[in-house]
Amino acid sequence: MEKNKIALILWFSFLFTAPVSAQMMTEQEADALFESLSNWGRWGENDQKGTVNFITSETRVSAARLVQTGTSVSMAHEVLDEPAADNFSPYDHRMTSIGSSPGPWSGDFIGVSYHGYAHSHLDALCHRFQFGTMYNGYSEDEVTEAGCGQLAITAFKEGIFGRGIVMDFPRLRGVDWLENGTPITSDWLEEWEVANNIKIGSGDIVLIRTGRWMRRATLGPWNLAADSAGLHASSVSWFKDREVALIGSDSALDVKPSLVEGYDSPVHALVLVALGMPIFDNLDLEAVSEVAQRQGRAEFLFTTAPLRVNGGTGSPLNPIATF
Repeated sequence: MEKNKIALILWFSFLFTAPVSAQMMTEQEADALFESLSNWGRWGENDQKGTVNFITSETRVSAARLVQTGTSVSMAHEVLDEPAADNFSPYDHRMTSIGSSPGPWSGDFIGVSYHGYAHSHLDALCHRFQFGTMYNGYSEDEVTEAGCGQLAITAFKEGIFGRGIVMDFPRLRGVDWLENGTPITSDWLEEWEVANNIKIGSGDIVLIRTGRWMRRATLGPWNLAADSAGLHASSVSWFKDREVALIGSDSALDVKPSLVEGYDSPVHALVLVALGMPIFDNLDLEAVSEVAQRQGRAEFLFTTAPLRVNGGTGSPLNPIATF
């Protein structure tokens, strides 16, 4: 009995303290993934949507059938308008008119530079370059002072409607949040599928919960650009194999430090540039994970729509999960 207890302790110790060397990837290995994972030309040389092409009329109808109780949950974090270690560009929200003066209308101004680690948003495919190119071989020169000439956020102006799946890794591990620097690998993804009796497939919208917002509420803000749990670059091939349409997380997707030599955000680079897969950053997955747990299912109807900004590199938004 005592030996079994010791073995169990050692096993859990391995899960959470696996040597960094076992996860390290060289710059050359990461570079090779761009070619092996490339979706360039898959939907034609002029394609603007990338993996969102996996969402079809059939997958939308199937996703609509997931609604059983009508429970609706927001997956956007409350707007942050105060500077913090993870918020270098707070929302600028100010009133332009109020009820008492001049009246009879009230109005306000909202402005934000939303990319980063604070605000819930969707990355367009023109948000990232690698080797001087964007997804599908479009040159980085397509992005000018006027905006993105190709792969702008307006490619998704009809909105996103599909099967959403929240992969709750803190719950899988029995903790409130993953410790900073924890890399999520393909083994973790497959383990989650088995534990939740669900198979991720073509057209799905996959959301990764690390517990970032619960950690922030408990311990305060910190610099996620330097230290955060997230996906390891080696896991990107798993998402390509499953034909995932979009991916997102409660952070900015990448584990930090990245564990890849020469790359600060290799998952962002591989997903946006090689796969052509848009990314939801800084979603708040606390409420949706709780509802998923209560209802005993991690799948739901996912709906959202970006702002229709010509040439935009992305958009703030408020994704909704409906069970």
